[in-house]
Amino acid sequence: MQNDPRDPYDLNRLAEELEIRERNVSSDVPVSHDLPESVPLSHGNPFLTAKTFDVEEFLLSRSHTSLFDLRAQLRDYLSSLKEELVQLINDDYEAFISLHTDLKGEGVRLDRLKSPLGYIRDEILTSKSELQAIQDTIQEQLSKRAKLREEKALLHLLLKISDSTTRLESLLLITPSSVAEDERVPGVPSSLNTYEDRPEHRRNRANQAKHLGRVATEYIQLLYHASKARASKCAFVDEIQWRIDRIHSTLSSDLDHLFASIVAALADEKSGEGRMSELEKSKWTSDLAECLRSYDTLGLWRDAEDILKREVVRGYIRKTIYPGTLNVPHTPLMPHTPFVATTARPSFPPKTPFTPFTAFQPKNNPLISGFDRGAASNSPYARFLEESEDPLAKLFLQVLRFVERDLCRVMDIAEKVSAKSMSAHNVRHASQLTLSFETPAFGFEILANVIWAELGSAIMEELGTVVFAAGQPDEFRLHYETTHAFVRALEFLAPSERAVVAMRAHPVYTAFEKRWQLPVYFQMRWKEIVGKLENVMASPDTQASQDNDGFVKPQTAATWEAICACWNVEVYIAELGSRFWRLTLQVRSRDLLSRYKTCVEQHLAAIDGVPLRSANPPNDRPRTSTLVSGVETPSTENIAADDALLRQYAIVIVDIRELESQVRGKWLEEISVMLPEVSDEGCRAEDALSASLSALRDLVVPLSMRITTILTKRCCEALSPVRSIPSQFRAMSNKKAPSEPSYFVFTILRPLKAFFGINTVDGPGARLKEFVLPYSQEVFGNVSERYGYYLVAMKKTEESLRRIKKGKKSSFSLFGSSNTKEDDGQDEERIRSQMIIDVSAFGREGESLGIDTAESPAFQSLLELANGMDTS
Repeated sequence: MQNDPRDPYDLNRLAEELEIRERNVSSDVPVSHDLPESVPLSHGNPFLTAKTFDVEEFLLSRSHTSLFDLRAQLRDYLSSLKEELVQLINDDYEAFISLHTDLKGEGVRLDRLKSPLGYIRDEILTSKSELQAIQDTIQEQLSKRAKLREEKALLHLLLKISDSTTRLESLLLITPSSVAEDERVPGVPSSLNTYEDRPEHRRNRANQAKHLGRVATEYIQLLYHASKARASKCAFVDEIQWRIDRIHSTLSSDLDHLFASIVAALADEKSGEGRMSELEKSKWTSDLAECLRSYDTLGLWRDAEDILKREVVRGYIRKTIYPGTLNVPHTPLMPHTPFVATTARPSFPPKTPFTPFTAFQPKNNPLISGFDRGAASNSPYARFLEESEDPLAKLFLQVLRFVERDLCRVMDIAEKVSAKSMSAHNVRHASQLTLSFETPAFGFEILANVIWAELGSAIMEELGTVVFAAGQPDEFRLHYETTHAFVRALEFLAPSERAVVAMRAHPVYTAFEKRWQLPVYFQMRWKEIVGKLENVMASPDTQASQDNDGFVKPQTAATWEAICACWNVEVYIAELGSRFWRLTLQVRSRDLLSRYKTCVEQHLAAIDGVPLRSANPPNDRPRTSTLVSGVETPSTENIAADDALLRQYAIVIVDIRELESQVRGKWLEEISVMLPEVSDEGCRAEDALSASLSALRDLVVPLSMRITTILTKRCCEALSPVRSIPSQFRAMSNKKAPSEPSYFVFTILRPLKAFFGINTVDGPGARLKEFVLPYSQEVFGNVSERYGYYLVAMKKTEESLRRIKKGKKSSFSLFGSSNTKEDDGQDEERIRSQMIIDVSAFGREGESLGIDTAESPAFQSLLELANGMDTS
């Protein structure tokens, strides 16, 4: 829009916009029209005190002020600034003049003060240099003295090494020699005396053990001093290293000889070859402990174990375990006496097989502190070997008694020595200071390196073809149980948990466990269990059995027997628990429950021709039209076929429920205890059990539908006389009011009662009492619907007859009218009364089965239909 030349500033448009704006403002809100406030310029103005003065911002802030007034304000502000500046100058001028006057003549004074400062600085620098020279001289002297002290200490250390070496050679009766072992001429005899040739051999044995213990302690000190000297790169240690090695070999040889003689003497005394008093036995034991402490001090644990293995264990194992040892009678090491149990002796074989690490005591038992090892007589595994008649058990029991008799005391002493050494933190000298031998592990491991190394190797080499043969499952299972009972009994003799852990980590134990061909054993058991089950599943015999653990069908009994066989103590092995579990319960195509479920579906599909899980089963819940159309009287063949189907369906449901109940009981009582912690893709074992049983239990629903369908058909067959009631009443000569229900009413639900064995001797569903109410409700509702359809059809028939007779004479009408004859009206009333009586009696029949007729919509509709059959 172009501007009006008469209004170049668009004042009219601005006025209109202002009027519109004021019209939109609420009349309740007061409009402020205050004039702009003119603030004079001052030092507090933000535009004047800003770092950068912005002219535009300043002028916009004064837009309400004219240029003339703004110029006047700026001039006033300028004049006030000048006055303030002059005032500041006047205030500080007097102080400035005074300062200038006071500074006159100060330059000369400063020059006079500056002249002595140079001399003083030179003196200070001279003194500093002299003090630094003195300090350097003192530090040099101190360094020399420290070096001398170190050299003196090293010399004292070398003297200690020399004296210790000489003293050890003297204690060990080593002939002094200046020739190193490596420089000796071949064929020249060593300067070392043999143990038997030394006078020390004729000393008291106790003094020998203590003497070697002191020598071992002195030798460890020598090693410590030698290591410190070697750290200082002292050549003297390298020069006498051959002497140190000779001391070590001599000490080791003497200690080995003494230890061998002690363990041999103790073994001979326990085996009956020599008799000694209790005092002598105590002394021998004390010497044994002293030797073991010496071995621990030197870190020669494996040497002591080798001697014990060579002198005691190996010979006995070779005499006891050989290829034909199981075919000869074993002579007991002691008189055969029964073990005395502190508690009631359990029945063997145990119901729950043993599991790994059963030799450990429970840590949460407040009555047991630490590891409590008992004698073999307190071990349930030893008692199991005692009661077994297997030659292998007798052999293991003999070995177990040998270990308890000859080696337990040695293991106890060695364990105490090792424990004390560990608690004193003496492992450093064994791992760092030993110069000529290695220590692969700390402490004695007699159970692992001596006993089990020999036993395990002998069993694998001499008896491996018999013990580990998986070709005969029963014998293999017996050997497996017997061998592991022996291993657990052996672990029961362990002095500590550390000894058991060391034994199970030993290479011989690992190889021993790998020799058991457990997968082969499981495959043979699998073929045995599954093969027997498949033979029964393939059998055409479906007759009921009276003695099948509560089951009716032999297939169900065979499935239960297969499940029990998996967890039978004569079959089950704990290491194969997960495999037996998968075979038993987990939802897979090859497990026992899935195989049984498939067999049931195939059997039922064979007898009625349609798969059990078909979307449209042949006898689905009957529709009203279907029920009404089948009005023919059933033949004898159809009745027999229905009875056979009902019997088969009931048998399957009974077996499924019984199988589920017994499997859950088996889980709670045995499987949950025997089964190790296994899972399948994050699913717990109990969840897998529930899923497998739920899949089996799902078969009950379609079977129940088929049962109720057949029962509904059988019950509806009794409703046929309902259609003949009107003709019967018209043909009666005695026109009396009805007082009793019709004869057929009490026969309607008779097939249902006969199925559950109610008021009869027995029935197909006699063992399904918990299904009486749901089945009865279903059948009662279906029969009520068909009953009502008969009444509706009868009403339509009577109405058709009334229309035919209309116009000729007073027609009969069941429902009556005002123009019917008196007799016809009485007949219709009697028919209606009979219908009401019949329906009420039918309801009472349903209530006798526990049905709440008030909650049945079909029966309520039937009752309303019967009551509504009036003369309208």
